[in-house]
Amino acid sequence: GGMRLSEFRLAVADEFGAEYGRVLTHDLVLGEIGGVTAEQGIARGIPPREIWLALCEATDVPAERRYGVGQREPKKR
Repeated sequence: GGMRLSEFRLAVADEFGAEYGRVLTHDLVLGEIGGVTAEQGIARGIPPREIWLALCEATDVPAERRYGVGQREPKKR
């Protein structure tokens, strides 16, 4: 599924906190998306989900927290 930019920002704030999240997205260069920061990746039109996963990879976020954060999953009936 796609991740909206608003969901990406929410996921970052949830995982890292607003302040540190801002530092990370502006300063941390992510090799997984071509050696740019998250903010530069967003500006280049890289899908937010790819940026989120690259950020998780770079910061060793456990796999179980990488998926579904900030995503509103439809309830299964």
